[in-house]
Amino acid sequence: MPAAAADAGETTLDRLDAIVAMPDAEAVQSAASIAGELLAIGETIVESWVKAQGREPTDDAVEGFRILALHRQGARGEPSFNACRETCRELVYLYNCISLDPDGPDTARHVHLAAMVARHLVLFIDGKLEDSGLGDFCCSSRPLRQRDALTGAPVQS
Repeated sequence: MPAAAADAGETTLDRLDAIVAMPDAEAVQSAASIAGELLAIGETIVESWVKAQGREPTDDAVEGFRILALHRQGARGEPSFNACRETCRELVYLYNCISLDPDGPDTARHVHLAAMVARHLVLFIDGKLEDSGLGDFCCSSRPLRQRDALTGAPVQS
């Protein structure tokens, strides 16, 4: 997350929601930087899982991406963590779509979708940090936390 956003009290979820709601023209204009930001958010949240497991996060890359190496590292000994493997791969795919054609007709859609995918990854791993059994059967298990529809504040279910 940009330092200015963190200084303003904006959370990662707030930033991701702002990108999802961003007008198409703005998303296209900032596509390259947003794509990098979203990939970095993904890496950071997967890295937090690896650290929570008592491991030193790798600096290696798998298929050219650190997030995939971090996921592989985080899944060792924790098969339920594989529930987010495709989410990590989807984030990489959308990053590539944006990077390879930043002015393309689908760029705004790719930016918005990448923010939604990153949001899903953040929520899943945050939930997994709270309840390591999350993802044992389905990554769409009842969420541990939901955001209040009116205030946006987290509520316990």
